[in-house]
Parts: sequence; C-alpha cells; structure tokens
Amino acid sequence: MCLLREAMTRVNTLHSGPDSTYDGTESTHEGPEVTYDVLGIGFGPSNLALAIAVEEHNAKAAEGERIRAAFLEKQPSFGWHRGMLIDDATMQVSFLKDLVTMRDPTSSYSFLCYLRERDRLVDFLNQKTLFPLRIEFHDYLEWAAARVAGLVEYSAEVLSVNPVTENGEIVFFDVVSRDPANPEATIVRRARSLCVATGMEPRMPSGTVRSERVFHNSELIPRVADVLAKGTPVRRAVVLGAGQSAAESVDYLHRHFPEAEICSVFAKYGYTPADDSPFANRIFDPEAVDIFYNAPPEVKQSLVDYHRSTNYSVVDMDLIESLSRTMYQEKVQGRQRMRMLNVSRIRDIDAHDDGLDIGIEFLPTAERDVLSADLLVCATGYHPRGIDERLGELGKLCRRDDEDALVVGRDHRVATHANVTADIYLQGGTEHTHGLTSTLLSNTAVRAGEIYASLLERRRDQEALSR
Repeated sequence: MCLLREAMTRVNTLHSGPDSTYDGTESTHEGPEVTYDVLGIGFGPSNLALAIAVEEHNAKAAEGERIRAAFLEKQPSFGWHRGMLIDDATMQVSFLKDLVTMRDPTSSYSFLCYLRERDRLVDFLNQKTLFPLRIEFHDYLEWAAARVAGLVEYSAEVLSVNPVTENGEIVFFDVVSRDPANPEATIVRRARSLCVATGMEPRMPSGTVRSERVFHNSELIPRVADVLAKGTPVRRAVVLGAGQSAAESVDYLHRHFPEAEICSVFAKYGYTPADDSPFANRIFDPEAVDIFYNAPPEVKQSLVDYHRSTNYSVVDMDLIESLSRTMYQEKVQGRQRMRMLNVSRIRDIDAHDDGLDIGIEFLPTAERDVLSADLLVCATGYHPRGIDERLGELGKLCRRDDEDALVVGRDHRVATHANVTADIYLQGGTEHTHGLTSTLLSNTAVRAGEIYASLLERRRDQEALSR
C-alpha cells in the first residue's frame, strides 16, 4: 500500500453524498504531491486485468517508464457476482478467456498458472472441459487480485471527481474517496487518466419494491441462506425471467426448498438455448470489435440483433434439458413442484405480512390469476451505469453523437471537449461502439491490453509536447 499512501491527502469532511460524484467545482493545481498516470474506479475483473497489465509492465520497465497506477473499490474485498456462486454452476466462457491469456499467453497470471499453484492442473485437465466451475473461477480472480493488492484500496468508495484546471485546460482529475481507516474522513488522489469500471446495475421490474421477500437474483445465495437460517416457511417461490440466471435460480430454489413449489414466469413459450456454436462465437473475437467499431450505425444494430442469442435471455442447453427432465419426472410421480408459467407476465404485486399475492397475466388471452407466494426472485438482468451515474456532472465534459450516446475511441477513451486533456477510459457501457463484448469476460484481457497501450502512448505524447 506504500504507493497509495504517499499520494493521500486527508480531508475532515465529506465532499458530497455517495450518489454524487462531481460537485461542479474545479480544483486548482495545488493538491496531492503524487500524480497517478491512471486511477481506476471499481475493481472487478476488468480493472483487475488492467492492474495486471500495469504490474507486468512495471516489473520490466525502467524507472522513468513505469506507470503509476492505483485502483479504488467500495467493497471491503474482491468480489464478483458472489450472490450467484452456485456450487455446481460452470462458467459460460472458456478458461482461456481469463484475465491475461488472450493478451499474453506466457503471463504468470493465467488460469493455468493458478491451477498449477493450487496443485489442480492435472485434475482439471482430466475433466476434459473448457468451462471451470464458477466458484473455482472466482477463486482464480481472488488469487490474481491478491497478487496486485499493492495497487488497490478496498472500502474506498468514490464520492466525487473534480477537474483540475491549468491555463484554462482540464489537465488532471482529483478523485475524492472515503478513507477506509476513518469513514468520517476522505482521501484525495490526483490522476492524469481515469479508468471507470463500476460494473452493471441489477435491473428490477418497474414499480417493484425490494424487500425480504422480493429481491434480485444477484442476492440469491445469501437471501436463501437467510430464509433457511430463520426457518421462514416457503410454500411457493416465483422466479421472473427467461435467461441463464433465471433458470439457475429455479434449479437452486427447487433443490433448497424441497417441499416448496417453484414457479417460473416469462413471456416466451420456453427457454431459448444459448447459441455457442463456433461461427456465432466469432462475434466475441478481438477482430470482431474492430469490424463492429468501424461499421455504420445500422450495421451495428443488425449485428447486435442477429447475435443477441449468444448472450441475452438464453440458457445453456444442458440446464434446459435438466429442468425439463425434472418436470417430467415430477409429472410421472404425481407431485409437480416445478411449474413453468410461460407466455405470461407479472402485472402487480401485493405484499402483506404473510407473503405475496402476485398478479399473473396469460398474454394470449389476457386472463389474469393471483398467485400466492412467499418469495419472488427477479432474474431480470442488468443495465450498465451511464457516465452520468458513475461520474455525475463529469459527463458534461464528454462529447456525444447525434443519438446522445457517448463518443468513445477505439482505445476505449471517451472523446472530451477541446479544453480537456485529461483522459477518461471506460470498461463497460460501450456496447454501442464496441459491440457485445463491452461488458463480458470474453475480451477482458484484450481490452485491458488496449487501454494499457493507449495509456503508454498518451503519456509519451504528453512528454513529447512538454519538451
């Protein structure tokens, strides 16, 4: 942590609330003695991959060529979709699409090196699979995060980002974050570049109020554990959604509440199989990002529409067949606990002390029914946080196109107004410019390498101008 500590400036009061990240003021040039080349906001897999690229560069670079970097994460420790780390769930991408292999197959941060260190390399190979358990891949991510722990500060929620002006130009950003050692104080760090990777926000159905009985699937495991620990009776649980997470939630609830009826509600006729065929998967190739980025808007939209079945509202075929088999076996046995309420949607939810009354509409006939339930799991996906949500009014420094979407360079750097020379990089929220891999693991290693290369190039350009 020494690299972080030498740049800390402590402030006695909070600058703004946690939902406000730019208070509209501009800092002067006086500030922290150390200026970072890049400051990462958020520390999930995307910025972890960037931290590794920086760490590997610095291990080989001469003193004057090293990248000074730090990363801020509001969670107390590294965590990635912990609420869905179901014991037998597997990854949907190959282990070769880890944090580094697609960028540098010789890296010591690869999944294979992790397996060797955990003494499981031979055992994993004997499984004859490209898809590790999700809990195993999470352990790999934690293992990698621990190796770059000197670059990251946990429990450091970012509260504000303030532009620093010099001769009329915005040349740095002062990032104010909560002090992990003293929540009543803040720390200011100054950076030439920001790399924003704050992840996706769980999407709840409009008008739905979260409660102990109504929650997003991202909380599935701890919520179920809490219900079991309290001994709360569960006679019926409802899952809303038609994607992989919804199907996994149905299976998980069915196993953990063996006396309960588990109902799945979705507008489709049945679960749609994920298209993971070799040709369709080319949409995730690094070269596909180049093609997508340079395509006209109508072609971009058609590519997304054509290939939504590779990622959105689709389910692995093995899980579909397993659920279907379970339903049939229960029919044969005369006790059907798993039910599919297809071609339907939830119209309203009436919460009361004893449970939930969920209004269900059968779409072909508009017939409505009320389903009494004890739990409602909303497996309704995620949406990327917009730049305004992540950086508040700092988004006003960014350029937008005719559709009011952010203009983002091929190097993942947001185009800013002419008087802004400091840089903002985005990891996520760029599907409109970079395609389906914008928020997926598939291109994490490559994307981190592109941002790292851009950081180096931008610094060399700035050094050349200052000579």
